[in-house]
Amino acid sequence: MPTARDKSAPQRAMERLGLVRDIDLALHLPLRYEDETRLDAIADVRDGETAQVEGEVVDNRVEQRGRRQLIVRIADAGGELVLRFLNFYPSQQKQLALGNRVRVRGEVRGGFLGREMVHPVVKVLNGDLPLPQALTPVYPASAQLPQAYLRKAVASALARAPLEELLPPGQLPPGLPSLREALQFLHHPPPGAPLAAFEDHSHPAWQRLKFDELLAQQLSQLQSRDERAALRAPALQDTALPAQLRAALPFALTAAQERVVAEIGADLARPRPMNRLLQGDVGSGKTVVAALAAAAAIGAGWQCALMAPTEILAEQHFRKLIGWLEPLGLKVAWLSGSRKGKGRKAMLEQVASGDAALVVGTHAVIQDDVVFARLGLAVVDEQHRFGVAQRLALRAKLEEQRLEPHLLMMSATPIPRTLAMTYFADLDVSTIDELPPGRTPVVTKVFADGKRDLVIAKIRDEVAKGRQVYWVCPLVEESEHVDLQNATATHAQLSEALPGVMVGLLHGRMAAAEKAAVMSLFSGGQMQVLVATTVIEVGVDVPNASLMVIEHAERFGLAQLHQLRGRVGRGAVASVCVLLYTAPLSDTGKARLRAMAETTDGFEIARRDLEIRGPGEFMGARQSGDALLRFADLAEDSALLQQARELAALLLRRHPAAARAHVDRWLGGKAEFLKA
Repeated sequence: MPTARDKSAPQRAMERLGLVRDIDLALHLPLRYEDETRLDAIADVRDGETAQVEGEVVDNRVEQRGRRQLIVRIADAGGELVLRFLNFYPSQQKQLALGNRVRVRGEVRGGFLGREMVHPVVKVLNGDLPLPQALTPVYPASAQLPQAYLRKAVASALARAPLEELLPPGQLPPGLPSLREALQFLHHPPPGAPLAAFEDHSHPAWQRLKFDELLAQQLSQLQSRDERAALRAPALQDTALPAQLRAALPFALTAAQERVVAEIGADLARPRPMNRLLQGDVGSGKTVVAALAAAAAIGAGWQCALMAPTEILAEQHFRKLIGWLEPLGLKVAWLSGSRKGKGRKAMLEQVASGDAALVVGTHAVIQDDVVFARLGLAVVDEQHRFGVAQRLALRAKLEEQRLEPHLLMMSATPIPRTLAMTYFADLDVSTIDELPPGRTPVVTKVFADGKRDLVIAKIRDEVAKGRQVYWVCPLVEESEHVDLQNATATHAQLSEALPGVMVGLLHGRMAAAEKAAVMSLFSGGQMQVLVATTVIEVGVDVPNASLMVIEHAERFGLAQLHQLRGRVGRGAVASVCVLLYTAPLSDTGKARLRAMAETTDGFEIARRDLEIRGPGEFMGARQSGDALLRFADLAEDSALLQQARELAALLLRRHPAAARAHVDRWLGGKAEFLKA
């Protein structure tokens, strides 16, 4: 078997692009096409056009115009054209010798010496060179992978790849070609093919690829669900401890919370692993639902682990859960990266002995030295912020009797329906679709950066009323490369502009003890203004905070802006979110700020975010960095998705071998990423 050293640079480059199997190359579709099927007369080409012409070399010389340049002039029966090469080899100069007949392709532009092409593609005509009978594909490539090499590799793989029809007769949506026909057409479209239909992916050949890809993805998810249904988990059935917790809560649950608590409770009572996503808008009360699920597990004699992506969010959960659970006689352990030495050792002993009924922390919860006595339920908050491997590691923490813990994932970034059907087809989804009573909607205002003084005046007013304020910046300190207002500079500016007001600073580079001290002052009301980076994005709950200012709001994603806005409006006081932007705004920046100003509905925000960013970015680390949908567009292909969803269920029931072959063709080893 050839080693990496034996392989050529283009071979290694293809492997880095994931082009290993023949089917990988066959599915590596062109970015665009060049029409080399026709020739233009030199006299007919216009500035700005990409053209292909033939002519005889009538002049060839090297000139020094600031740098050495090869200047070549070619002529046909009706005109002349200059070819300019700023970088050239002696072999190129020889190739373009006087009297040679050449075919060149490139962009025509006006030049000092007349119309010219700079660095055109050149072919020397030794005798007749027939024109291609199909458009020439231009593939996604890299510096080490020339187009000519890749075209040859794709054409060869296309001839070898097993592209036989896997779907039973009559199951393909009407009007779609066979896979082989679709790929042949997309790699080598005939002259006159409707390029607009290629570019917007509406051509039947494109539709076939989208359908097959969605079908593979749906099959993989349903297979994952079936495999999980065969696994065993502890049946966690207890009503006494959740009832005690309910009685101790200072508020009543909303109808939506009651509904999802019942859904989760039914899952926990079954002897197969729960795999449920709990989604709800910012402030909808997901933490108390998780606490009731934890109480059900603990009451049944098992432990619960809650993992959050940041120390601030994990600590926020820790404080809430201690307040609710410790009065019931339960011990809550705290694990984070900053907890070391004797304190960490004591916590690990409590977890290993089972003395700690609930363990709250960051990714430190899944480190190798953390051993649970009986882990029955794992809760992952802001699940999209964790990679696949991290979630799998948490599930592997229960080894007793080959059982798996139940898994509850929580997200304050609502998942649009088409995305849930696609990326979460193997999950049960619970949605908290109402906010607790007494919350006042947050008013969002968008201002250019030039109105900072007005914003600072608004801060003075809020502080004078006894309220508190957040000011969020995207950077901690000055960067030579990015000119953004930074947290340290803003802290200094606000401290000077607001004499007598305590202005705090919070960012990710601070030590854990410093962060805790700052948050304690702000939560306790002694600190009126908190300048922070996005470490306060999720989980921070200060009901007295009524104003959120977000600096350089155009640089944040929609989900992040919505999360930050959710830090205010958590009490009965009317609250405002100010989005400061720096002109000029990109189209994406305008769309984000418009969406924030027009709606506070997290589900509508999520829908618009999906439109703006696309599913790959929206999902974050779900696929460990790989977007599994390369061709389908969830915003446009919901009808195809529904057809694929229905066919996937039928194939698994009646044609399981065809289903397995289809998944292997499309996903290969990537199917594992869908199982976390």
